[in-house]
Amino acid sequence: MSKRDYYEILGVSKEATKAELKKAYRQIAIKYHPDKNPNNKEAEDKFKEAAEAYEILNNEEKRAKYDRFGHGAFEGGGGYSGGGMSMDDIFSHFGDIFGGFGGFSGRRSSGRRVNKGANLRVKVKLSLKDILNGTEKKIKVKKQVACDYCNGTGAKDSSSYSTCSTCNGQGQVTRIQNTILGQMQSASTCPTCGGDGKIITHKCEHCYGEGTIKGEEVVQITVPAGVAEGMQMKVGGKGSAARRGGVNGDLIVVFEEEEHPELIRDEDDLLYNLFVSIPDATLGTSVEIPTIEGKVKIKITPGSQPGKVLRLKGKGLPSYGRYGKGDILVTLNVWIPQNLSKDEKKILEKLQVSENFIPTPDNGEKTFFDRVKDMF
Repeated sequence: MSKRDYYEILGVSKEATKAELKKAYRQIAIKYHPDKNPNNKEAEDKFKEAAEAYEILNNEEKRAKYDRFGHGAFEGGGGYSGGGMSMDDIFSHFGDIFGGFGGFSGRRSSGRRVNKGANLRVKVKLSLKDILNGTEKKIKVKKQVACDYCNGTGAKDSSSYSTCSTCNGQGQVTRIQNTILGQMQSASTCPTCGGDGKIITHKCEHCYGEGTIKGEEVVQITVPAGVAEGMQMKVGGKGSAARRGGVNGDLIVVFEEEEHPELIRDEDDLLYNLFVSIPDATLGTSVEIPTIEGKVKIKITPGSQPGKVLRLKGKGLPSYGRYGKGDILVTLNVWIPQNLSKDEKKILEKLQVSENFIPTPDNGEKTFFDRVKDMF
């Protein structure tokens, strides 16, 4: 199923200011807040959808990429940098938006806190050939991995635990406060055991109770065709391992383009500057033009003028997230020699008096052959 337009989700125009975005998001978030819609999957999905839209549009850099490339700017075959946000992520990022409205809190009380490993960011360089066809890349990632000796628990063995005395194994503590409206009960994660409900009495000697150690992993990613410099893709669960179990972080892959020796990228098009001699431009010729996959021949018609642009249709890069390919645009430049022999000078001097070689521009500027003459 294709994603809805972020502006449509928040009900704002593409010219919306940050204040308008925040106001629109707050209204939707309060409407579908999980405290107001308990056990309502549809409301939860809309709540997450609005958070995703707000995260992108409220960030100037991400918003610019979205306006240019749409959802494809962030999906990259593996999700986008803010996709798949959990409720805890949403409240962590945007908790201030809920404060003071409708009695909702910026956090959800949960029985046990789930540890999450750190997200990691790596840069991957791509050649134009990689971008043309898409490619597979293997990335060696240095990160925290689960300890092999304790299987990530941080405990020496299964008997190295005791029940947390603060929460009596519940993972959360309950507090009762007297207010003008009467007694209010609230629950929060146990500060002693961090929501585990148990305490490690004998820590693993290899990870010192953390459950993670330094390591590395080779991660294989599939790069789709047509990606651009600065685009990102998320590889879920390939970041650092969480301490004492939990959810691994994500790996954020940022794409960089390697400079091509002859071709210049302009979105989906490729630009090439072709230099030909005066005789070739005058009489016409065939020349080889580089493409990403090899050379092709094109014909220079007689009398071609400097600045003329020749188009090789469909020889550019694929349009990411859309059908079709760009073109190669060849700009014709006429090479004027700086050192001539006596015979070459005589030939040009004869051409100077030919009517075919004396164009008269309307704007009064020097003609091409006037400039050649000035050189000698």
